[in-house]
Order: sequence, then C-alpha cells, then structure tokens
Amino acid sequence: MPNGNHEQRREAIRKLLQNGPAATQAALVATLTAQGHVATQSSVSRDLRELGAIKTRLGYELAAAESDDSQQMSAVAGLLRSVQPAGPNLLVIHTGIGAAQRVALALDRSDWPEVVGNIGGDDTVFVATASAGAQKSLIARIEHAART
Repeated sequence: MPNGNHEQRREAIRKLLQNGPAATQAALVATLTAQGHVATQSSVSRDLRELGAIKTRLGYELAAAESDDSQQMSAVAGLLRSVQPAGPNLLVIHTGIGAAQRVALALDRSDWPEVVGNIGGDDTVFVATASAGAQKSLIARIEHAART
C-alpha cells in the first residue's frame, strides 16, 4: 500500500543510507517507490536536506554526528588538502574531490565562534570569519584538529 507520509519516507531514507551510500537521488526514488512510498526527486531532495545528508564521491550519505568540537574537524582531517587565507575575512579550504560538503558540515557542527558561515562546493570550502584575528585563530584550530 502506498505511503504518502513524509516522516515515514524520511525514516526509510535514513535506514537506506545507514546501510551505505545511495548513488543518486533517482536510485533512492526507485527504491522508495518499490517499498510503497510516494517519492519524487524533489521530495527526496528535500528529505535528504532535512536529514543532513551530504553528497560524496560515493553518493548520498548521512553525515556522522559527533559531539566534541575538535572531533568534528578531526573526523574530516584526511580530506583536507590545503587551508589558505584569502583576504582578512575569508579562508579557502581545498579538499579531496567530493569532500568539501562534508568538511563544510563539520565546520558548521563544530560551532567554533570564528566561523561566521561557509559554503562547500565539490572540492573547495569558502569560510567567512568575523575578523583577521578570527581567521588566524580558525587556521590554528583546523591545523590542531588535523594533527589530533
């Protein structure tokens, strides 16, 4: 029997992603439809965003939720390629291909006061800081987290 309840569809997506990445949104739509859920690309896209899923080189995955501020960045340290200042309030972080969204999410979840906001693309994250001092402090935090 078809199910139009978005909460149940979202829970089904969560269970699917816990078993491994989904290559595409279309693959998720097909699987959900086969399970009896009403799913479209736009509803799945919205559900993925609500679940905090990220797109990696393997497909869509649930982001790991960790509690400690430094653990957030330590968990993604291997994805970092370079951290460079770009002016007094902008930091450019280069990552491996497909890893920038995961790094951006780790920065968001770290809740570090130096981070005003960030944008993660495919292999680059732009991070806005409140000041040049905040930028230097953030670079030090990232480097420290990458070492631990």
